[in-house]
Amino acid sequence: MTEPKDHELFSAIGVTRRFRQPRRRLTEPPQYVTALDDVSIGIREGSKFGLVGESGSGKSTLARILLALDQPTSGEVRFDGQVISGAPRSELDELRSEVQIVLQDPRSSLNPRMKVFEIIAEPLRSLGVGGDERNRVAELLEAVRLPQRAMERYPHQFSGGQRQRIAIARALAPHPRALIADEPVSALDVSVQAQILNLLQDLVRDFGLTLVMVSHDLAVIRYLCDYIAVMNDGRIVESGPSEEVYGNPTQDYTRRLLLAIPTMDGALLDRIRDRE
Repeated sequence: MTEPKDHELFSAIGVTRRFRQPRRRLTEPPQYVTALDDVSIGIREGSKFGLVGESGSGKSTLARILLALDQPTSGEVRFDGQVISGAPRSELDELRSEVQIVLQDPRSSLNPRMKVFEIIAEPLRSLGVGGDERNRVAELLEAVRLPQRAMERYPHQFSGGQRQRIAIARALAPHPRALIADEPVSALDVSVQAQILNLLQDLVRDFGLTLVMVSHDLAVIRYLCDYIAVMNDGRIVESGPSEEVYGNPTQDYTRRLLLAIPTMDGALLDRIRDRE
């Protein structure tokens, strides 16, 4: 297993994000909702970092800000020591290849009119990654355990789990240093979830990636991540090594989360443990 480095790949300092609400009348003063409230975290390179919380806790907003798909209202975000919050688009080009995202539903992120080869090769072209495209796509399909013949098919010809594998292959195409996975198994059948989790575990190890895993399910986070940050109402209420947070939670909210959030069933956990 690759050990995390002391170097922080991501850091957020005092990050707040407020969204303006639509006004019912022009004379009404502007109203804002706070999605993130003074959040500070550091994610070491090579680590597997979990953001966990209920819907609306702010975890996906934080993930988007780390990826520079959204900007904080205040505070600072750095990637590899470079400030990316508020940076012009031209300065974020390198970040686009260094950090990739895997979303919850691959159907919304895979172009149904494109064959798998084009889907995976597209980021290679847009980011200027050189080399033989066909060989690179074949290597990525093999890495996510799909046959080479898959590159000539369309997304609708695959199951949900296979489409998620294609999305992961596309994310790996530009040789990223970090992968942000936002609820990557929650839309999949329980029987498929273990396969994707095991695949992510293997890819993080084999490609030397930093993983930021976003999930409402503490069982998923516990299996994949060595460090956890628990979010509630836009704040980080508890953080620490995975086993410490699980074994000795200090906050009532974390305890309630452990009891209240549905987790993977015993059969699935047994299949995951078989890989350990």
